[in-house]
Amino acid sequence: MREYTAPALVEVPSSTTTTDTVFERAARDPRQTAFRRRLPGGWRPVTIGEFRDEVVSIAKGLIAKGVKPGDRVGLLSRNRYEWTVIDYAIWTAGAVTVPVYETSSVEQITWILSDSGAVGIFTETVTHKASAKEAGADQVWVIEDDGLAELAEAGASVTDEQVEAARTSRTSTDLATLIYTSGTTGRPKGCELTHANFVELCRNAKEGELKEVLTGRADASTLLFIPLAHVFARLIQVLVIESGVVLGHSPDIKNLLEDLGSFKPTFLLAVPRVFEKVYNGAEQKAITGGKGNIFAKAADTAIAYSKAQDTPSGPGLGLKVKHAVFDKLVYGKLREAVGGNVSHAVSGGAALGERLGHFFRGVGITILEGYGLTETTAPATVNTPRNLRIGTVGKPVPGTSIRIAEDGEILIKGVGVLGGYWNNETASKEALEDGWFRTGDLGSLDADGFLSITGRKKEILVTAGGKNVAPAPLEDRVRAHPLVSQCLVVGEGQRFIAALVTLDPEAIGPWQETNGLAGKSVVELAEDPKVLAEIGKAVANANLSVSNAEQIKKFQILEEDFTVENDYLTPSLKVKRHLVVRDFTGVIEDIYR
Repeated sequence: MREYTAPALVEVPSSTTTTDTVFERAARDPRQTAFRRRLPGGWRPVTIGEFRDEVVSIAKGLIAKGVKPGDRVGLLSRNRYEWTVIDYAIWTAGAVTVPVYETSSVEQITWILSDSGAVGIFTETVTHKASAKEAGADQVWVIEDDGLAELAEAGASVTDEQVEAARTSRTSTDLATLIYTSGTTGRPKGCELTHANFVELCRNAKEGELKEVLTGRADASTLLFIPLAHVFARLIQVLVIESGVVLGHSPDIKNLLEDLGSFKPTFLLAVPRVFEKVYNGAEQKAITGGKGNIFAKAADTAIAYSKAQDTPSGPGLGLKVKHAVFDKLVYGKLREAVGGNVSHAVSGGAALGERLGHFFRGVGITILEGYGLTETTAPATVNTPRNLRIGTVGKPVPGTSIRIAEDGEILIKGVGVLGGYWNNETASKEALEDGWFRTGDLGSLDADGFLSITGRKKEILVTAGGKNVAPAPLEDRVRAHPLVSQCLVVGEGQRFIAALVTLDPEAIGPWQETNGLAGKSVVELAEDPKVLAEIGKAVANANLSVSNAEQIKKFQILEEDFTVENDYLTPSLKVKRHLVVRDFTGVIEDIYR
């Protein structure tokens, strides 16, 4: 199939904006719990009425400070309740939110503020304020330095009527946000996303088959730990407010398990690396505790049980019995690790892998893998509870069309597609034609409209023998090994395909203890026969999925991991391929020498 369209289920009036639902819900039932906010002593419920009042208070302050409808305002902070308050306050003042990752360098902040023409910026800390000032910001409001209280005080003389006039001055086609792409290559571009992009996408999603996840239970809730500066988390923020789902924020991945245990969400969203770490961590813990064989059998049973659910007859009696036993021994503990209430999780940003998808469904957490980009306001396709095909990224969300070009590139048209790139007409013309967005990704549609991703168009490697190789599928399979953190496949113009591999710092410690290698440095481990044998297994497993000419023939373990801090990963955890290749040229040359 070359093209598939999912018709829109909801038409949105032209006057609609992202703020409408907040004010409508607050007017209808101001005491309804909309958030749970982490405070000393636990999670405190926040009603939609309280939230609306805080939003209006900050919006008044912005108006008093001269922020006008259409102005751009920056927002640099980790995930926290105030992030959402500020976002909606900026919208309520008629302005445009420009999110900035809190890990951004001064140079990155400078580019975003100058390119967007931001008239001010909210920062989380005084340290962030110093960076924003160095980047040229005039007005800076600091969340942790009473900046919101001061802003609210400044707006005391602004009337409710002035706020309402600013809020309703915007329509669905007006700009809601500029989200700058993470920039795996080149300078980030500002994606122009409108109020309609968010509202139409959310309202169609919640009226479609995601309705079961969002409103299928009275206690529906989610905890956001993916940075809200990322379009995926931002879309979910709007979606849960539109749907009446309770929202919480987790600022630090280091405290995630503790937050999940106390918040007890019913569904999650995450990138595949999070699920890989959950699986790998559980496996390593079992091996270290002498229960590796039990975990391996439990994993195989979970996968078999999930696969059997896709057959007409379903799981047999013997498989059901084994599954019930392992549910008490293993699966229940895994569910408890994420709070005990999670039934579904939405995954995006990279390929999850069929094995992990079946494993988690067998455990009792159905992962709904989807696909999208900043330019499509996140999800363009998604699997749903009743329309699930593990190994694909699902069917188009309502109001969206997917087309596969002659060269295999995925084209997208519909409610989430951006209007263009800010101040970059050339890039806009290159990316958009007749409403179709060129994704740069390669894929295929099956007969039922399910999309599969096969690689990145610009990342295809061409070997000296003329063989085209997509690195992503190989990298995903190598990275599935518990000891592997990152993998980057190389081989452009070379005789064979090779890989650069980094070790997972969380997994390698316990493994060293178990295998008699305690105290060895990463440099020593990179040359150790036992470690090389383990990574060799990961490579051999990946090679099973491709032809001989596409197989990884050699690999090199690197002494440092790829992280956001050393700039080899984007904030959404994608490898900056060009930087790794540039900085490890010597290693790559040694492989082929």
